[in-house]
Amino acid sequence: MIYVIMGVSGCLVWHSTHLCLCSQLGWPLHEGDDFHPRENVEKMARGEPLTDQDRLPWLLKLHDVIQRERSSGGDAIMVCSALRRLYRQLLLFGSEALTYSSDTAGLHMCSLPGVWFLFLYGTYDLIHARMVARRGHFMQPQLLRSQFDVLEPPAEEENALLLDIRRSTDDICREIQEHLRQLS
Repeated sequence: MIYVIMGVSGCLVWHSTHLCLCSQLGWPLHEGDDFHPRENVEKMARGEPLTDQDRLPWLLKLHDVIQRERSSGGDAIMVCSALRRLYRQLLLFGSEALTYSSDTAGLHMCSLPGVWFLFLYGTYDLIHARMVARRGHFMQPQLLRSQFDVLEPPAEEENALLLDIRRSTDDICREIQEHLRQLS
């Protein structure tokens, strides 16, 4: 099983949620931010939003990580914003998603067995307040609007579990563990 924890930057429960899951499940963690090229990090630190072209190599690296974990039969947690459906398709299917994204065959490329998106969501105001309060992250609070502008919440057929960040981290982790039990 691979869980991709996704949502706009600033869902501070990302950090707590993946730490909770990693400690309780014992699964390895792949933090998406660690795979960004330096140019992307510098761009975001300057307050410039990333383009699809900026994100493509990053998403393809993360696809490789997912494929490696699936091939080994291992379980893992990945943290990645995965804001648009195309980005989620790139995570799942790599560059093939670019071929199919413009035709009707792409409608059938929605999910992969054993890969689930955990969509942490909340209001702009709540997440902005959390971003302003945090320290030491390269993602600037003024970029949050650009993330909400491109956000395409996952559709039902995308193997997604929707998690409201107004809830406590413990509640969210319990729901994820229940979800895992139901899948087993």
